[in-house]
Amino acid sequence: MSQTILLVEDEPKLAALLGDYLKAAGFTCDWYADGEQALAALRATPPDLLLLDLMLPGLDGLEICRAVRTFSALPIIMVTARVDEIDRLLGLELGADDYICKPFSPREVVARVKAVLRRSSVPDGRPAPSGLQLDTETYQASFNGRPLELTPVEFRLLATLAQHPGKVLSRDQLLNHLHTDYRILTDRTVDSHVRNVRRKLHRLDPDCELIRSIYGVGYCLET
Repeated sequence: MSQTILLVEDEPKLAALLGDYLKAAGFTCDWYADGEQALAALRATPPDLLLLDLMLPGLDGLEICRAVRTFSALPIIMVTARVDEIDRLLGLELGADDYICKPFSPREVVARVKAVLRRSSVPDGRPAPSGLQLDTETYQASFNGRPLELTPVEFRLLATLAQHPGKVLSRDQLLNHLHTDYRILTDRTVDSHVRNVRRKLHRLDPDCELIRSIYGVGYCLET
């Protein structure tokens, strides 16, 4: 069964072009030009990925992304010509998984979609060690029976560590599971996400030291 991409784009010619390329790549593509209609469709029938233009009339891409994150962790790729918004798009507030800057090649869009879907499919939903429970279908996490509110990127970070309990993973290895390979990221990206996850764990258990730092190497999840 093909994966469904929901495309929200108010330029019909561009939407038709992207739709053709996505269908040629084996995806099902649903298109909406209106943000309100797109949001209603997302709630009724969640797609596998949301390809969302930032600049939309009425309800814009930022508002849609913010609304989606209140009920779903589905992968979101933002399309933008506003480079100054990139940090917000990928930050903790909105939680987009990737961005594409206009102008772009439709082939690049297809490649990004495939890469994000590949990295969003975290295998193995078994309980993680040390009281950590991860549901890879809903991106819900809990620690010692209490809900752990994580962004999609934080969830993938923790899930990647949980798949290799006790094993040290380098920052590069973790980066490969957090984002696509099409933008420049630094070690600080992983460090920042680890700090945020630790802070949220400490709220539930001030003595929690679940994620261990290995100086000069990376991180591991304690068993």
